[in-house]
Amino acid sequence: MPFANALEEGERIMRICNACRYCEGYCAVFPAMEKRIVFARGDLNYLANLCHDCGECYHACQYAPPHEFAVNVPDTMARIRSMSYRQYAWPMFLSNAFNRRGVATSLGIAATIAILLLLCSGAFGHLGPVSDFYRVIPHRTLAMGFGAVSLIVAVLLLTGFVRFWRDVGETFSDLVKPKALTSALGDILSLRYLGSGGVGCTDNVGRHSSWRRYFHQFTFYGFMLCFAATCVGTFDHYILHSPAPYPFLSAPVILGTLGGIGLLVGPAGLYFLKHRVPQPEIEADHSGMGTSFIVLLFLTSATGLVLLALRNSHYMGAWLCIHLALVMTLFLTLPYGKFVHSLYRGGALVKYALERARPRYRLND
Repeated sequence: MPFANALEEGERIMRICNACRYCEGYCAVFPAMEKRIVFARGDLNYLANLCHDCGECYHACQYAPPHEFAVNVPDTMARIRSMSYRQYAWPMFLSNAFNRRGVATSLGIAATIAILLLLCSGAFGHLGPVSDFYRVIPHRTLAMGFGAVSLIVAVLLLTGFVRFWRDVGETFSDLVKPKALTSALGDILSLRYLGSGGVGCTDNVGRHSSWRRYFHQFTFYGFMLCFAATCVGTFDHYILHSPAPYPFLSAPVILGTLGGIGLLVGPAGLYFLKHRVPQPEIEADHSGMGTSFIVLLFLTSATGLVLLALRNSHYMGAWLCIHLALVMTLFLTLPYGKFVHSLYRGGALVKYALERARPRYRLND
């Protein structure tokens, strides 16, 4: 469905929901909807990124298919949300390229980078039985390569978020208001709107289950633990002058291992729920990079744990190149994949907190 048609459908459905208001207490989407009498593109992008796909409203709606009104809030929000990722991404041609064949494109990039790393390492005879990562690929090379990629990715992610924040009609001074940030952070860390009031999301037959919330938490906290391991390792290297490899019971290794386990369990569970236990209200995966992000997270974590187990073996050099290639690919695809929903959804929760603090009848400003 083209973006214009999805927005038109979103406006139609929101007008019906605004007249009904039966689902007012289910999540943040409906109270935010009630503050509007018209639904421009920015409003719909905001509401779509505020939606968490719990499915509760679909199963409760008296106007859901096969009713002639055919109200399907989760599917419509998923379409608009997915299109908003591409709308705010820059440059647009890269977003389109990644979304056509997300998994194949991502794995192709990872394979290319891995081959280049293997050739460079093998040319210097560094693929033999060594335990020091920096004998395979020098630390300066790793720092400069990943530093440059991280900087570019950070700029692209910031560009996308700036476009989103402007489109939803907020100022950047509002973005840093402590009360709104604290409220949004609490919603994010607790995954409040994946709980449906404590009973969990609805499954394919309308039963409640908390597994989707659990797998999201495994993924989120696994990612944060891996990030913490990187920060601690960087501190040890540059401040304490203690370079890798670190002992198995050191802080970087423990944090990385726990994070890696989380990034195995979480993405695997989310993939299972998406493809084996489909939600009838979500007709299709509307983002070509949605599955790609899950696959890359899983493979990056798996190769990282294998690398840890084989770091004193003859295969360490080859596994290091494969792991680094997947990490690099994951970084490169962040601005164009499902990762950006964490930024836009976080921004949407901040905006929701800001709106709740405003006068009730201050509509569409």
